[in-house]
Amino acid sequence: MFSNAMAKERTLPDYDQPPVVETVLGLEFPPVQGWDVPHFGLLWNKFRTDYPKFEVQPRLAGQFDVSIGMEAHGLPAGTKFSTGLPVRCWFFSEDRTRLIQIQNDRFMHNWIKTGSAESYPHYEKIRPRFERDWNRFLEFLDEQSIQRPETLRWEVTYVNHLERDVAWKSFADLPKIVSSWSGKGSTGFLPSADAVVLNARYPIADAKASLTISVEPAQRRSDNKEVLQIRLTAQGEPRTVDTDSILQSLDVGRSWIVNGFTDFTTSSMHQLWKRRI
Repeated sequence: MFSNAMAKERTLPDYDQPPVVETVLGLEFPPVQGWDVPHFGLLWNKFRTDYPKFEVQPRLAGQFDVSIGMEAHGLPAGTKFSTGLPVRCWFFSEDRTRLIQIQNDRFMHNWIKTGSAESYPHYEKIRPRFERDWNRFLEFLDEQSIQRPETLRWEVTYVNHLERDVAWKSFADLPKIVSSWSGKGSTGFLPSADAVVLNARYPIADAKASLTISVEPAQRRSDNKEVLQIRLTAQGEPRTVDTDSILQSLDVGRSWIVNGFTDFTTSSMHQLWKRRI
């Protein structure tokens, strides 16, 4: 667990008003042998005090994309449907800001912003909850005499929303947001773009991992406002499959996301988000 001292020793960029609306800490592993539909209900009893609401969803498959996309129309980009046990369960907290997603080869913890006044709780608060809930899941497998899985892939995802007419007015403003985007052609023939979708991937040094940053327009479900969505996903293979090593990998992913987000965006945006460090 993170200590209070660790939580106070912030060295990464930090903002008083960050545009983050969803975070994910997730793990992927081979399908758990012996897992079947009744286990979801039994597992919910173990989580029910903290997550009293549930929903049943189709399972995710392929390169895993674990944000639930509540704030934008449609399913998450890259979502596929799979054969096999066709079930994924969502266990929600009472205020629906925290979510556990379970399927027979995934374990995911989401934080979701549900109101404009709600503030991002920071990784130092999210990580201990993920660790606690992951250990609950492993304990449940032990109780059911089901072999614990060996994690194949970890992921950290942050989804950010920049509201139109607040952070930007048109795609001609994109150079004011993305530090590496000039918006200028070589001859001056092209007018300003009326839509832009960006996708970039960066290798994470000293790890079998990468950071992907995507930028695309979206419409927020909660208020139908137009937003520019900046999604950062760090994912890779853990060095070993023990929980401490997995958590260290998540820490690396989070560090790359925070530093990458700051490097990817401009100083004028940092001022808008009230950067402190």
